[in-house]
This record gives sequence, C-alpha cells and structure tokens, in this order.
Amino acid sequence: MFLVKNENKFGNVTEEDVSFIDAIMRLSKLNNVFDEFSTSLTASSWTNRIGIVLQQAMAFMEEEVSCLLDCSRNDNNSIIHRSFSLDSKREDVSSIELEQVQGENYAIYSSDIVSLISRMSIAMITAGYENEFCQAYTTSRRNAFSENMKKFDFERINVEDVQRMSWDTLEGEIMRWMGVVKFCSETFLPGERRLADSIFFKCPSLSQSILSNLARPIVIQLMDLPEAVSMTKRSAEKLFKFLDMYETIRDLISRINDLCFDDCLNEVKYEMVVVGDRIGEATVSLFLDLEDSIKNDVSRTPVPGGAVHPLTRYVMNYLEYTFEYKDTLEHIFKQHANKKCQVYGEKISSSGADAVIDNNYGNDNHHHLNSNNNDDNNNENDDSNICGTTPFSTQVVTVMDLLDANLKTKAMLYRDLSLRDIFLMNNGRYILQKVKRCSKMHKLMGDDWCRKRSGIVRQYHKSYQRETWGRVLKILCHDGLQVNGKISKPILRERFKNFTIAFDEIHRTQSTWVVTDDQLQSELRISISSVVIPAYRSFLGRFKQYLDNSKQVEKYIKYQPEDIEALVEELFEGTSISMIRRRT
Repeated sequence: MFLVKNENKFGNVTEEDVSFIDAIMRLSKLNNVFDEFSTSLTASSWTNRIGIVLQQAMAFMEEEVSCLLDCSRNDNNSIIHRSFSLDSKREDVSSIELEQVQGENYAIYSSDIVSLISRMSIAMITAGYENEFCQAYTTSRRNAFSENMKKFDFERINVEDVQRMSWDTLEGEIMRWMGVVKFCSETFLPGERRLADSIFFKCPSLSQSILSNLARPIVIQLMDLPEAVSMTKRSAEKLFKFLDMYETIRDLISRINDLCFDDCLNEVKYEMVVVGDRIGEATVSLFLDLEDSIKNDVSRTPVPGGAVHPLTRYVMNYLEYTFEYKDTLEHIFKQHANKKCQVYGEKISSSGADAVIDNNYGNDNHHHLNSNNNDDNNNENDDSNICGTTPFSTQVVTVMDLLDANLKTKAMLYRDLSLRDIFLMNNGRYILQKVKRCSKMHKLMGDDWCRKRSGIVRQYHKSYQRETWGRVLKILCHDGLQVNGKISKPILRERFKNFTIAFDEIHRTQSTWVVTDDQLQSELRISISSVVIPAYRSFLGRFKQYLDNSKQVEKYIKYQPEDIEALVEELFEGTSISMIRRRT
C-alpha cells in the first residue's frame, strides 16, 4: 500500500475537509427544502443564491477531486511507502517495477484519501453534480491507464502497421500485448473495481457503470492488435503465438465477466468474442497447414545412413509443442466443427453477447480448458466423440497417417532394402517414443495405437534381419560341404572366405548407418549377435579342424566369435560429423 504527499487543498487537514463537505451537504438539503416552495419569491431568491454558492463549491470540489486523483497515483514521483513519514525522502518511481503495484497492492490511494474522495462523491451527487464527478473520476483513471501503458511502451497499432512488420518484430509486439492484457485483467481492472466499490459504496450501480465506462475503451484498444494479427499471412510457425493470443483473450473475457455485470458492456464483450473467434479460426487454419507441409515435402535426396528424417523431427516436435495447448485446441476445433455443422449457425446480434460468450468462452468451457477430467467427461457426451474421437484428435491422427505415408515414399529412395528397413525403423521408433513421452499425446493416440506401431517397427526389424543376415547364415549352413561322403576342403575354404567377405561388406557399409535411439540400436546389435555368433561359433567349431593343417589358414578364417561380437558393436554408429546423434 502506498501513501501520497499531496499539493492540493483537500487531504491535508482532515477536520477541515470533513467540515467543508458537511457544510455542502447541509446546503444541498437546504436547497431541496426551498425547492418545495418554488412559488414563493423569497424561497426562489434563496434558491438562486444557494445555487450560485453550490455551483462555485462544486467547481472547486471538481477541481480538487481531479487533483486528489491525479496527484495521488502511484505512477507519480510523489509515491512513498506507508512506513515513511510524509516528509521522508521520496522514491523515484522509475525504480519501482510494475510487479510492486499488482494485486492488492494496486490500491494506489491510502484509506484516508479513498474515504475523502468517497465523501466528496456523495456531496457532489447529492448536490446534483453526479455527471461532473463521474467525468472527473473517469478522466483521471483513464490517464492512469495511459501512464501505465507508457511503462509498457505500448501504443495503439493498426492493420497497416502490422502488415508491414516482420514476424520477429510482430512476435515482440504480441508478447508486449500479452503483458499489457495480463496487467489489465489481473491488476488494473480488479484494482479499479475495488477502488470504485470503495468510493461509490453507497451507489453500487454507479460503481458498475463507471467501471464499465472505464473498461470499454481499454478493451477496444486491446482488441486492435489481435484483430490485425488475424489478418496477416499465415504460416505454421505462427500457430503458438496465435494460441497464446486466443488464451489471453479467453482469460480477459472471463475476467471482464467477473468484474462487470453492466449490460452496457455487452457490445464490447461481443467484439472480444468475435476477435477471439477470428484468432481461433486462424489457429485451425494454421494447424491444418501442417498437412500441406507434409504433402509438399517431396525431396528426392535420401537422408544419409537411414537416420531420422528432418520432416519427422519437425512434425513430431511441432506436435509435442502443440500438445502443451491440447485442451485449448480441443475447444477451438470443437467450436470450428460446430460452426461447420451449423450447430450455432443462427445469426446473433450484439445484444445477444452473453449467449455468445456462454457458447464460446462460458464458465463451462473455461473450466473445461483448465481441467482434464472435465474435458474427458464433456467429451463422453459430445456428439463429436461418438466414435471415440474429437475433431482435434481426428486431425492429429490424419497428420500421423500423412507422415507415415510420406516416410514410406521416402524409404523407396534407398536402393538397399536393408537400409529402407533401418530408415523406417528409425523414424517409426522416433515417432513412437515422442508419443509415449508426451502424456497428452499418448493419451490421445491410445495404447492400441502404440502397440500397433511397436508391432510395425518389429516387422521392419525382422525384415532387416532377414534381408541382411539371412544370406550370411546361408553361407554357414552345412549343406553342400560334403563330396562323396567327405568334407571338401576347397568348398569349406570358399565358405569361410565368402563369410568373411560378406561380413566385412556389411560391417563396412552398416557401420556408417545411423540408429539414433539407444534402445533400438542395442536391440539390433543383440538380435544380430544372437543369430550370427552362435551360427559362426558352431560352424567354426565343427569345421575349423579340417583346415588346421592348411597353409595360410588365417587367409580363410579371419575372425574368432569374439571378433564378430566386437565388430557387431560398431554397427549403426555413423562415421561423419553430421551423424552425431541428436537427442531431441
């Protein structure tokens, strides 16, 4: 709480202030009494004389009210802390952060000042000068708002200005706007509500009317930027700022509903809903653009080593970030679907603003946006959820299917069938892990989907193993080694030689391939070792003896089983700097 050192006549000597106001009140009552005898010349004369005195007194009080309100604001250099005396050294307001005047501390007048202004309001209203007092009060509080906007360096902005801005610059403006809206909804307007209620405690309807008149131009000004942004050229990276704006408008509407019940704000509330709907429609369009991003990625250059494709990383990271706004997106897509189905297709005039707000941003929906449980319960009874899906979840599944189809097309760029399997394994595993690690995405896609995807990755694994190591195992089979009932050494030497050549070729090639997932890499190596090493150990153990007396046996038998095991551990590491694993 702050106290203020004032320069005006009121607020210095409390007893004199009270006496003056009491005298005005008595004079007003006396004037009312003489009004009842208006036919009397004497009474009429007194009425005129009292009226002149009251007019002079009201002009004085109006000036004093403005002075008290303006000079007592916490954005004035005369702000001091309650613990200081009125003659203490004053603080420089530039050193006071906005956070210090938020919440309850935004009560920028001392209780004595508030009490005095309240007495003055009663005196002026009783004397018939309600409009003059309200004008002085509203003007002062609007000036206070303007001063706060200067601290945010926030100015009104039009469509042309926004259209000329780069996205980086506009992002900064949006962030500034969000800060201003948060200040208005959480600090300024609640503070103004408390102040008006304190000053006009004897006339609640007047308090509400003044607050509405104060809020109206503020809200209209705050809607300029999002309305202009909704008209800008759309691109996928803008989605999250649009979602931020949508949630900011939603929260502002909720706060306005809590603070202002005056019907005169219905038109403003309706405009907020309209702007919010435009941002919501743009959000749907931006998310749908993700489909085009996938469809338009038709590069003909395969990713080296069968690594995770940049498109896969982009789409899954995009979705992962999107799911931080999952509840909001569910709500937006539901509204979008309702409008397409003309559930709310009837035209609504501005006088029906409350109905529009209830439909789009009402309490049920607001709580729905803040409660997963409520969201689930609502969806169970939702027409869009008959098949166990929502409009948003359907769109996410569509994106997943498009990505899957695109990756299968890209896999065909690899001539090596084994590398195709590695590529599809890498990307399939990456997608699966992203879904599992994002709890909301996992819940939406479901355990059945995850099990199915895991099965698909396993099929690629089996296909790879069959394609790569099946021909190696054929070399180690015993068929064809005997000639006339005896082991043929030339054939045996050729088998060992062919195994070495085949294994060296696989090692040379597949050590440059990339498997970025540690678990998948380990599973591949273990599965290879579990098949190849026992077969090689058995073949070597049984037939090496036939070559022990041969010259240059190492020319044919190059590896021991432990050598094979060590070399298998070198597969899928990648060899160039560009292959360094990415963990995002």
